Amino acid sequence: MSQQMVAEARESVPLLHRPPVLLAVATARLLIRLSPRRLRRMLGLARRGAGAATADQALAARNAVVAVSARCAGEGCLQRSVATALLCRLRGTWPTWCTGVRTGPFRAHAWVEVDGQPIGEPYAAGSYRTMMTVPSLPHTRP
Repeated sequence: MSQQMVAEARESVPLLHRPPVLLAVATARLLIRLSPRRLRRMLGLARRGAGAATADQALAARNAVVAVSARCAGEGCLQRSVATALLCRLRGTWPTWCTGVRTGPFRAHAWVEVDGQPIGEPYAAGSYRTMMTVPSLPHTRP
């Protein structure tokens, strides 16, 4: 059983800013074909050296991803969340990437969050039981 989704409103991304967004979306498209364990490992490698993203940075990345990809604007939550995290990484930051489930009705979902708050999602924090995360790493200085 699936739930009908309505595509999100899409903003425009200036032509000069599109290449990194398209790169993140294309890379995410490839990564989501991996097994969950390998996807988590790849995202764990990608986050290395990045600072924690702010809510504004994560929302800007998510909006850009949704603007250039019809799939990410609709039901492609896994690709959208991975692309958002990768775009943040290209910009030097990393949000917490999450996947989870809910019951009644059953639904699986993937999203990014900052400080425990889902970014750009239409539901409140805690609506999904988190199953897997890739949080940002704390910066350590020598």
